Amino acid sequence: MPSIAGVKYSEGTLADFQRLYYCAPPGKDKFCGVPPCTGCSNPPCNDCFAGHQLYASLRPGCDGNNRGIGCVPPKSAMGYKGQHWPTTVVYGVQEMHIFAIGDWGGMDGSLDTNEGRPNIVAYDWGKRPGPSVFPRSRWNKAHTVKFCDHDQLVECFNTRGQPPCTPECGYVPGVDDNPQILVANAFKARAALKDPQYILNVGDNFYWGGIEKTCGEPMNKISYPTKHQFDQIFEGVYQGAGLSNKPWFSVLGNHDWGGFKFDNGWDQQMSYTWASNRWVMPAPYYTTSVVYADLGFDVDYYFLDSNFVDAKPPEEDPNHNMCSRKNNKPSATCAAADGPVSVDSCPGWFAALWAEQKEWVTRLLPKSKATWQIAVTHFPCGHEQGFYKSLANMGLDLLVTGHRHDQELWFPDDYAKNHMGVTCIVTGGGGGITSEATPDPDHTEDWYGEAQYGFYDLTISKKEIFIESVNYDGEVLLTHTVYPSR
Repeated sequence: MPSIAGVKYSEGTLADFQRLYYCAPPGKDKFCGVPPCTGCSNPPCNDCFAGHQLYASLRPGCDGNNRGIGCVPPKSAMGYKGQHWPTTVVYGVQEMHIFAIGDWGGMDGSLDTNEGRPNIVAYDWGKRPGPSVFPRSRWNKAHTVKFCDHDQLVECFNTRGQPPCTPECGYVPGVDDNPQILVANAFKARAALKDPQYILNVGDNFYWGGIEKTCGEPMNKISYPTKHQFDQIFEGVYQGAGLSNKPWFSVLGNHDWGGFKFDNGWDQQMSYTWASNRWVMPAPYYTTSVVYADLGFDVDYYFLDSNFVDAKPPEEDPNHNMCSRKNNKPSATCAAADGPVSVDSCPGWFAALWAEQKEWVTRLLPKSKATWQIAVTHFPCGHEQGFYKSLANMGLDLLVTGHRHDQELWFPDDYAKNHMGVTCIVTGGGGGITSEATPDPDHTEDWYGEAQYGFYDLTISKKEIFIESVNYDGEVLLTHTVYPSR
């Protein structure tokens, strides 16, 4: 009692005993730290280890009587598949901006993990508050020669670029070791100037394997790891003028499912929708609309889960396979979340999820009466080109993607690689993981696109979408204009 509440047992009030119980709960399987228990200064802290209570009432229109998708979580993670998130109405006649970012969520090295999980630390100085980037291997552009593997790049982090870090790793001190914060700082600086109305988030929100919690938590609860990771990697990073309280329309990336497993806390990322006034991910796939009331135009959005690409037969490619037999436990299941029920059924489950989405969006898109139709998904420009070409023929105006850890603006008339007939962007340079190639601008021969770390700023009007590719230092590197296809 003295160390927790600062008083003797004989002098403790009810609030002091509540603080003691919830800040030092009996049993090694109890965890404290979920706000409002941080620091254990706000008794009674009665959701400290029971799970953070949701506060969807912070959203407009959620007064306790509204039982709709925007206010109440589903009973299971798949309960709102394909449903329409409430329309956002934007007022005013000012210049309208949308920011797009992906692959931004670094490792939470300060998280004290539970369930017997190791800490998510990759290098000597990674156990610290805030995000730490995950070091990935680097290849040549053709992906035929590996310049630097994960372990070699870890050595570059440990030595801050000194030997035994090899030049082939292309490690740039001051950039590769802190890219999420560099991109976030440029993101925030531009937000203060441009005041984006919302953000398109293409996934890989938490490296290495998403939320460090097994799937199956109740959808109306937020676990300790979930809250800690969101606080350290999202809430504590993307705040400020023009950015705070702006909606983040989000999808899952393969690392959010678990990277090389499928049973991490992907469903908790959906649950966080109702514990936040800005995070939006009600289901693996969903729609929403944005109406610009005073400017006379609107947008229909289609958010897709394309992670079937990394759901391979269990014996294949164990380090890039959510269904890997090597990395999933034999008993792995997400049956409680209506996800894959076993390792063997995992590839088929993801294939079926993709098949139902294709039918769903193919049915909805031709019916859209909006000025603009935009699709958002994780896997990058170049996958499923025939399918996206069919959507372009139905009126799709723009495809926003991530997964490749760089920034790429694909023009619709770049027929050598773009066979979709639609402008596509890859915004996988958010900095949660090191970039595909060295960020050294003097060595761009192995770059796929115009930048390695950054984001996109879309200025939208009734007549056009003006796309700007913004580097981690705030410099605009490339622009393109999209016009309505209808």
